[in-house]
Amino acid sequence: MESNISTCAICNGDMRRGIGGSGFTADCSHQFHFRCVLASSTSQACPLCSARCRELPSFRSSKSTPSPPASRVPAQPFFRPKEPRVFDDDDPLVRAPRPLGDRHHSAAGSTSSSGSIAVALNTHCEYSSLPRDATHENFAVLLHARAPGSGCMSIADAPPRARAPLDLVTVLDVSGSMVGSKLALLKQAMGFVVDSLGPADRLCVVSFSSGASRLMRLARMSESDGGKALAKRAVESLAAGGGTNIGAALRKAAKVLDDRLHRNAVASVILLSDGQDTYTVPRRGQDADYDALVPPSFAYTGDGYRSAPVHTFGFGTDHDAAAMHTIAEATGGTFSFIENEADIQDAFAQCIGGLLSVAVQELRVDVACANTGVRVRSVSSGCYRSRIDEDGRAASIDVGELYADEERRFLLLMDVPRARVTSDVTHLMQVSCAYRDMATGLPTNVDGEDAVVLRPSRAASLERSAEVDRERVRLEATDGIAAARAAAERGAHEEAVEILRKKQRAVARSAAARAGDSMCVELSRDLQEMRARVADRRRYELSGRAYVLAGLSSHAQQRATSRQMSCDGETAGRGAESGRATTQMSTASFSYMTPAMMDMLDRSRRSRELRSKDRRRSANY
Repeated sequence: MESNISTCAICNGDMRRGIGGSGFTADCSHQFHFRCVLASSTSQACPLCSARCRELPSFRSSKSTPSPPASRVPAQPFFRPKEPRVFDDDDPLVRAPRPLGDRHHSAAGSTSSSGSIAVALNTHCEYSSLPRDATHENFAVLLHARAPGSGCMSIADAPPRARAPLDLVTVLDVSGSMVGSKLALLKQAMGFVVDSLGPADRLCVVSFSSGASRLMRLARMSESDGGKALAKRAVESLAAGGGTNIGAALRKAAKVLDDRLHRNAVASVILLSDGQDTYTVPRRGQDADYDALVPPSFAYTGDGYRSAPVHTFGFGTDHDAAAMHTIAEATGGTFSFIENEADIQDAFAQCIGGLLSVAVQELRVDVACANTGVRVRSVSSGCYRSRIDEDGRAASIDVGELYADEERRFLLLMDVPRARVTSDVTHLMQVSCAYRDMATGLPTNVDGEDAVVLRPSRAASLERSAEVDRERVRLEATDGIAAARAAAERGAHEEAVEILRKKQRAVARSAAARAGDSMCVELSRDLQEMRARVADRRRYELSGRAYVLAGLSSHAQQRATSRQMSCDGETAGRGAESGRATTQMSTASFSYMTPAMMDMLDRSRRSRELRSKDRRRSANY
């Protein structure tokens, strides 16, 4: 019986004559109201199945369907089509020709200044020389990897072949607490995201409150095919109301990416929420099972391959920071804290700048001990999985994805044996890496710079490597931040403040800080900010937890996250007590910012300034 009922494939309204307006039947036999197909289709394809059609109402000649004057054309409404059972209606990809074969680079050919062609691998030994007749345990060697640069061309202006195209799913909270200015700011931020995507990128918008809805298919962001117009109408259709079901929203996003018929090389999810999930995880705190929010296909296995990292954004001070951090950590994404709601567009821009500049995927760094007596004891790799062979003769680190110009530093501790009487040098280790180059799509191998230490006959005055010292400082501070967070969670706020105070002193006393290292200066200010935010339960619950977790996410990934400092480092405590706040970006995030992220952030700030000027100009009339 139901198969004989004639309904519009877009609005599901009755197609019988006189009900809902006149109708149209496409070549694929799907039926629509004229008003629905005019609003939903800007290309010569069926809005439901994407089949090519000889003629759609929106493409008829002016002779057969005269258009009203431009001044009388109403804004096209957004009609949400019924969700298909399988989300395999994604737009086809823009295919770019790929070269054949694979590539191999030596250390000499892999310099990573802007526009370079391969990952650069360098090593820094704790000391340049060791006495010949002495053994050395836990000798530190820093391994430094840097991705190829994006060149001087702006990422947003780059042609499709200049970078890997992106499949992006934005998962947006539209619960009742988003009503008013929050929703308006979200729409502005999403407008900037849509404008920043290129014609080879694809976007799907998922909204959620008590449930989750896919507002549009995974569509190419092309002006000519109408993808951008569709996305903007989807964003403008957002309306606030209902509860907060993050679990359902992520399951919907996972289905979009799992069911897609075509796959761009880069895929990611942006999740924004200002509230707390009360459906999937009804209990909060230490007993909450936040892992239940993460769909199985999103879970990061740690082998360097990520199906789609979820970059989470806590919006305002009422979101569940622990849940958002867990989701990001479980999927290989980052957690950002948007304390000042007006900064949402800048936070999205920074993230998008990275996603649109992915240069390397599936990166694995390999270490092989060169001297028979050298052994690897440990590898400090943050959230990246590392392995050491049972005999300590080899190690590897699964890094995964790198943005253009992005850097990773890993500290290895090694046992170094005595040298032979006739030996002036000990070769500690050989480093290499394998990855997929996103510019070519080819598997690529790079031989890095070997770690070598001189072996003089007598001990000399030794100066520790500034690079090694800098990384030790960062790692010890990160451990301190994690310990302070644990103390604050159990209510020991004075202990948390003291831990951070000691780490701040240690940073200031380090050789790198005394030499004026910018990272150490930024890290000291960040620790000062954290001290103010963990000082008591009220401040910790309001913003401290989110700020600290965003910092831990940044350091674990060695990737920029968005956070705002309440004031400068010298007055952090007084500012937190008085409630003063500015929109200064946390300097800790600047340590990991890439040129592409900075470029997109600058674009966002310029667009916000233009909007502000336009509003002031309108107010004067």
